[in-house]
Amino acid sequence: MTVKKNLEVCFSPALLHLYDTKGKVVVIIDIFRATSTITAALANGAEKVVPVASVEECIALGASTPNSITAGERNGQVAPGLQYGNSPLEYPEEFISGKILNLTTTNGTRLLHQVEDADTIIIGSFLNLSAVCDFLIAQDKDVLLGCASWKDRPNMEDNLFAGAVVRKVQSYFDIKCDSAMIAGSMYDDALRRPDLLSYLKVGSHYERLANFGLLKDLEYCTQVDIHPVVPILKNNALVLEKVTTI
Repeated sequence: MTVKKNLEVCFSPALLHLYDTKGKVVVIIDIFRATSTITAALANGAEKVVPVASVEECIALGASTPNSITAGERNGQVAPGLQYGNSPLEYPEEFISGKILNLTTTNGTRLLHQVEDADTIIIGSFLNLSAVCDFLIAQDKDVLLGCASWKDRPNMEDNLFAGAVVRKVQSYFDIKCDSAMIAGSMYDDALRRPDLLSYLKVGSHYERLANFGLLKDLEYCTQVDIHPVVPILKNNALVLEKVTTI
């Protein structure tokens, strides 16, 4: 009899130390907006996305790397010294194709740098939900869904995406993680609403970004399966490679 692999959900980087990531596939989740931006940029032809921890490192990397741009945010707004922000709408094909995107964000890139010893690190968003799920099923490895949260405080949108993954892959994995059960219940509730964004409107991060005039970003980030790609971390950069799916 085939033994199912385990799937767990970590709601915050502050809880990451409670999970063993060695040998696992780790999915980095930052729906509003880092992982959505990474997915969109690569789907639209970016050569690679280089996730960096600090604004200073991002600026230096941009200055020393030909055909690259610097981008990112702090507290939801473009960080001083960077050329572009953390909006997926800033990176259409006609702009980003063939370029290197050096990206630093408040939460998502920070979590990515915290993960150690994983077998594989990939990027998850609603934009590539089914591609991520197919990839996880095909790998036949234990999985950790890592939510970037907001400054270590769990948020609705990342947990909701984790719940969507749980529901779509639950028949393939052994899931005995309470966080996964909570996330799955959130997704069940969200499916009763007109759309995912209407479910998330009570969240603090929705309110924060909407107040910055970024409603179009939020609408874009909650579209499902418009980019059937799987960004994967290779040599400290996120790229699109031919990956094994079901």
